[in-house]
Amino acid sequence: MIELKDLCKTFPTEQGPFLALDHVNITINDGDIYGIIGMSGAGKSTLVRCINLLERPSQGQVLADGLVESGRGAPVDLCTLSPAQLRQARRSISMIFQQFNLLMQRTCLKNICFPMEIAGVPAAQARKRALELLDIVGLPDKAGAYPAQLSGGQKQRIAIARALASDPKVLLCDEATSALDPTTTRSILRLIQDINRRLGITVIVITHEMAVVEEICSHVAILDHGRVMEQGTVEEVFSNPKTEAGRKLVYPDGVILDPVKTSRVVRIAFNGGSSYEPLIASLAIDCGVKVNILGADTKNINGQAFGTMLIGLPDNEAEAAKAIAYIKSQPNVTMEEVRNYHDGSAE
Repeated sequence: MIELKDLCKTFPTEQGPFLALDHVNITINDGDIYGIIGMSGAGKSTLVRCINLLERPSQGQVLADGLVESGRGAPVDLCTLSPAQLRQARRSISMIFQQFNLLMQRTCLKNICFPMEIAGVPAAQARKRALELLDIVGLPDKAGAYPAQLSGGQKQRIAIARALASDPKVLLCDEATSALDPTTTRSILRLIQDINRRLGITVIVITHEMAVVEEICSHVAILDHGRVMEQGTVEEVFSNPKTEAGRKLVYPDGVILDPVKTSRVVRIAFNGGSSYEPLIASLAIDCGVKVNILGADTKNINGQAFGTMLIGLPDNEAEAAKAIAYIKSQPNVTMEEVRNYHDGSAE
């Protein structure tokens, strides 16, 4: 487990101190794939560098369980470790980057061997482990190739294999797919997900891409101007973002409104039901009630529907009441009435 408690990071600037992280509190459980998402400048990269203390926090704690022998059987604050203890802890925290950071003069095999060489692993043992890792990332035939001979996706696979060479317990992914095309991104994400499942490695994904979080993460924290605005399971946060920062990320284009005039408007939130359950059609078939779809922004996450929809109810009170009762009876759906919709100040 990794727990960030009241984490702050301040940088000096010509204009005065700049608060890059503002009392960040996040708990990441063992074996989780945890997404930290935010727009550019939100503090994501600073945060990930504070986790392995490449940046030392100005305030707060980075508590980790099982990364270093403490003799106390309790989480240890990495900020309090001696240089030798910190080096030991960092062997359990590997990192992959957007630009791969491979050594161009070394073959793929020797790139993977490099961290084991630094750790003093015998050459034969390091080579054996590197070949195993090449097989895990799906590139057993690239041992003798150089990075310049690889595609972007292949380079990232070699970088992942290198990150696994130290048998880490935590894998930090700092915008690891941002330089890749969508198809390659999906294949890398599937690889990371497979590694998480097979090896039990905790994965922390730093990204600005909602699709990355939707694809593989179980929990997410939304970061904005160095502060955690929302956090929870992906389903909880994406189904009903509660802050402006959350809504901008989850629904970047907003909800497109239809100018259809209707007396009553309700907002429906989908909280994880089947993506293919035809709620509006069911209203018409089961209740004989027709409604207007004024706008919608829904997402399919692992076959489940999350998001919101605005609908206009019939003017007939009896039919409107029938529609409301039907919607409220549906599982994984919540509903609220939208007031002042037509005057532009909808709540």
